[in-house]
Amino acid sequence: MTPSNMEPQAPALLSTPRMLSLLGSILVSLSSGTNYIYSAYSPQLGARLFLSHTQLNVIGLAGNVGVYLSGPAWGRVVDSRGPRIPLITASVCLLVGYLGIKRIYDGGVGTASSFMHVVALIACTFMTGLAGNAGLAVAMNTTAKSFPEASRGTTTGLVLSGFGLSAFFFAAIASVAFPGDISALLLILGLGAATPMLLGLVIVRQIPLPPASTTLGIEGGLHGREEYQSIPSGDAALFIRENDSNTSLLDPTEHVHEASNYHVPESSTAVELVPDRIASRGSSIKRDASRAKSVHDGPNIYGKQLWLTSDFYLIFVIMSLLSGTGLMYINNVGSISQALYAKGNPNYDELEASRWQAAQVSTLSICNFAGRILIGLIADLTRIRLRLPRAYCFCIVSTLFVISQLTAINVNDVAHLWKATAILGLAYGSLFGIAPTIVIDWFGLSHLSENWGYVSLSPLVGANIFSLMFGRNLDSHASNDDSETHSPLSLKRGGLPSEHQCFDGRNCYVSSLYVTATACLIALGLSVWAGMRDQRKAMEAKREVVWDADE
Repeated sequence: MTPSNMEPQAPALLSTPRMLSLLGSILVSLSSGTNYIYSAYSPQLGARLFLSHTQLNVIGLAGNVGVYLSGPAWGRVVDSRGPRIPLITASVCLLVGYLGIKRIYDGGVGTASSFMHVVALIACTFMTGLAGNAGLAVAMNTTAKSFPEASRGTTTGLVLSGFGLSAFFFAAIASVAFPGDISALLLILGLGAATPMLLGLVIVRQIPLPPASTTLGIEGGLHGREEYQSIPSGDAALFIRENDSNTSLLDPTEHVHEASNYHVPESSTAVELVPDRIASRGSSIKRDASRAKSVHDGPNIYGKQLWLTSDFYLIFVIMSLLSGTGLMYINNVGSISQALYAKGNPNYDELEASRWQAAQVSTLSICNFAGRILIGLIADLTRIRLRLPRAYCFCIVSTLFVISQLTAINVNDVAHLWKATAILGLAYGSLFGIAPTIVIDWFGLSHLSENWGYVSLSPLVGANIFSLMFGRNLDSHASNDDSETHSPLSLKRGGLPSEHQCFDGRNCYVSSLYVTATACLIALGLSVWAGMRDQRKAMEAKREVVWDADE
């Protein structure tokens, strides 16, 4: 093959274009997770507009609905049309959404909440959620298709970590530049989150993977260093290209055997050799090539077939239980900290209460960020080093959720709330760091954004049930407080009217945590089952390949 006929060389794995696209994806992801900052301003929003905790939860849920309900649509757009339309839409929605909330907040002083107030706030938070999913779909899809399978968990975890760090990033900027100013925070969210989406139009793009080369161990399997290429076309999946005219074929008895007598069509793309042992008999080459290509490419399940697959419902239920628990806590951690701070505190300080509230949001965001990175590293270690399915990582995530809920149940002092918040943030970040990788493993890469969009509908179920339960529970305790609790000193604690505030500490919400702790235990059981089933499937597939190779 002459140089003039060769295809353009793909950039190296650590090339500048690939790293620049990764950096752009992280920035877009950082601007996509602003819904996690809702707890930093929701109590003040409720105080200004006289909103109940149930109403505040409905408004917060609107953002979650925007994020997760739009998943399938954005996934299909990203897969078919690329990043341009989602990024432009995200920029506009973030700007309009947060500036709309700011205007309602600024104009709502001293007025009772109206139906239109609530409707407008729901619409604005829905837009911010819609924008968040658009940006995240672009960032995740671009990264997953620009890096090889061996490092996919780490790189997608890195991008998703930006989504988790978003709340801390914007809250820190606002607290330094405009401490205590909620209106300024909303302005920063609108302008600061919309701008990186426009920047992403320039630098976020899919970078082709470099050609594959594989180091084969003497046992006939894949060992040691591996490099990857893009998803292949053609049916010459058994062969590893050494040069333009030669290929190598693994023989179960001679370990490495030259097979120059087999013809490889020039239109076919050479890929890594996957089965441990491949018979070198000419009559089985086409069958084994098809099998090896299938193993390399992975599954390709999407559309109607996805909804007929039991794995889809398994991951859907696990994510619904765990993410619903996480979103309930995230949307209400500000109210939890206020309830704990107000309990038996005759020297209530509104500024100090807001500081505790901000501390929980920052702790949650940092641990969310850390969880997304750590789980990516753990997932790749589990797959490459331990040779276990990544689905086992769901067990780690579920265990963290259980611990977080048990810790929160036993917290009686706001000074110790950070422990439950940190564990919950770590668990929630880990969940959304590992789940997209599991979706790739189970359903394939070709329709990642669309499939992830359907899977990401799952938080809507758990989040709606648990968050509304929490809000109603908190409101019922607030309305049932005794007359001593409603002393003149407590009528405006935290800036909220007494009928919308609970001062009983953990008793205001602990029954909700018992429910979510039980849900997380169920998710843990399902996670163990998912890991064991994945491992059993892998062993059966390996035995089948070896059996066919020995024929």
